[in-house]
Amino acid sequence: MKFSLILATLNRTAEVEYFLQALDAQTYRNFELIVIDQNLDDRLLEFIQSYQNRFPIVHLRSSKGLSLARNVGLQHINGDIVAFPDDDCAYPPDILKQVAHFFTNHPEWSGLTGRSVDQQGKDSGRHGDSPPGPINRFNVWRRGISYTIFLRRSVVLKVGVFDESLGVGANTPWGSAEETDYLLRAINTGLYYDPAIAVTHPIKFTPLEPLLSDVPQVSSHSKTYAYAMGRGRVLRKHKIPLWFVIYNWGRPLLGVVLSLLQGRLDRVGSYWATFQGRVQGWLGWA
Repeated sequence: MKFSLILATLNRTAEVEYFLQALDAQTYRNFELIVIDQNLDDRLLEFIQSYQNRFPIVHLRSSKGLSLARNVGLQHINGDIVAFPDDDCAYPPDILKQVAHFFTNHPEWSGLTGRSVDQQGKDSGRHGDSPPGPINRFNVWRRGISYTIFLRRSVVLKVGVFDESLGVGANTPWGSAEETDYLLRAINTGLYYDPAIAVTHPIKFTPLEPLLSDVPQVSSHSKTYAYAMGRGRVLRKHKIPLWFVIYNWGRPLLGVVLSLLQGRLDRVGSYWATFQGRVQGWLGWA
């Protein structure tokens, strides 16, 4: 069972080198790395060349856009299992072995997702407390972080490419949810979440309240708004039931109320931006 690992990267050097080091430490060696380089310079060439004798690396170039870059990579896959590591994540030494074991022993499942942890092994994603189990249209929002996704090649061939209007660098209002959209398009093939499959990734956001762990506090309200716009658009695109849409609107509104009651005015802006983005993304407002 061979892995094709599609790594889109922009404006990062040390992080990419760290990922290559972690990949070289894998106990399972049947994989290829497809690097889609969106940098205008050659900052990665030295690292790539130093590892090309250690494992297969395909080095490609593309314009900016995460979904666009992954689509470039999908044209070059040769593996049985396809994954989408971030350029600032790291694979624990046994993760490919774990994933290969899962797919070998569970032919009934076509896709596997895992958990995001920081360097200390603590949850750094949105769904660390979720138990293992099948992925459906309602829990996929908490069980599908892109760099923890592993799909059989048959699924990728069936689903096709990422929606290039979604995600970071898309030059649209919809700054996230491209991986959720992809999983929703693959939902009927049989997807499974297992928190024992853990990918190391720095914390990109701090949950504002345990109750509201799907509402992130990121570096700016404009980014929070763009992320929320992406979720709202995908909720509408896949005709998710209105009760669940309203639930997605209500959670950040509850966060606004709780923050005001607690005197945490610093949190109100993030919750309000999340609410606005989810509503306006669903309504189709740019």
